[in-house]
Amino acid sequence: MRKGPGAPGAVVRDLDPAYFALVMATGIVSQAMRLDNAAVVAAALFWAGVAAFAVLTAAYAWRLAACRREFLADARDPRRGFGYFTFGAAAAVLAVPLAAGAHIPAAAALLALGAAAWLLLSYTLPLLLGSGPFRQPELAGANGTWFVWAVGAQSAAVAATAFPRPVPEPLSAFGVACWAIGVVLYLVITVLVVTARMEFPLRPEEPTGPYWVFMGATAISVLAGSQILRLPDIPLVSSVRAVVSGLSVMLWAFGTWLIPLLIALGTWRHLLRHVPLAYEVGLWSVVFPVGMYGVASRQLGTVLRVPWLVTLGRYEAWAALASWIAVTLTMAAAVLRSVASKQG
Repeated sequence: MRKGPGAPGAVVRDLDPAYFALVMATGIVSQAMRLDNAAVVAAALFWAGVAAFAVLTAAYAWRLAACRREFLADARDPRRGFGYFTFGAAAAVLAVPLAAGAHIPAAAALLALGAAAWLLLSYTLPLLLGSGPFRQPELAGANGTWFVWAVGAQSAAVAATAFPRPVPEPLSAFGVACWAIGVVLYLVITVLVVTARMEFPLRPEEPTGPYWVFMGATAISVLAGSQILRLPDIPLVSSVRAVVSGLSVMLWAFGTWLIPLLIALGTWRHLLRHVPLAYEVGLWSVVFPVGMYGVASRQLGTVLRVPWLVTLGRYEAWAALASWIAVTLTMAAAVLRSVASKQG
């Protein structure tokens, strides 16, 4: 969130478009805990995610109604606009445990909301880029948040394939289509972001947290692929099963390769360039990929019968919980400092 006055109206006016990453991170860590049979922790995180989703949805609706100029300015800014895709992704992430728990109407409603938001933004947001006061080349603003476009498609695929078996054939086909679109978007966005960083090198003052979505997009693609491999053998699923299996392994390997690179990027920023480590919205963009990598590894290992991948996912789930707690405490401390400074 940008710095600014502490009044509620000012907070809403300056609300970062990517703040639904908090809900995405909370939802996937909840899922990781559920898979590890930590039911109480999973339930607490899920309801925390639901509460955060409700509060943020109301805040964004208020911002759209009362601060439309700022809302649209963010949508036109290539550095921030793709953050709006976190709304649809968050809705779909919350739909997954509801679908797995047989809460079908609620899961279907969230899936429909997430898919509709993703589809609407897919056709409108790219057309808005650079149409406002942003005067640099649009490619200069390409950053890790752009990968949330692909994550949104894959989150819909994950939610669509999480419903109780047998998954209806139209829903299975929808999941396969979203997975395919997400993979293609990931490849296109990778070219754009890598080209942008070669043409416009990253500066120390720019947050590096959102670049973890580079890895997170591979992880959620792997998770969606793993769930597709479990679907019944309808013609569409049978025709892509080998492709999904092969690409899921390749994407998992590439995402794993990215982790040391992303750690090195954070080290460069905070240790070598001495940028203080403080709370920023981009930290939630670190927690989500960490949690997603563990869940995806576990599910891929299960479906391909690779025990060490399952073990990796089990241990990594607790690392994701630790990162969620750390970022939550950092956010709480930042809020308390802000309140204390204004009262003083």
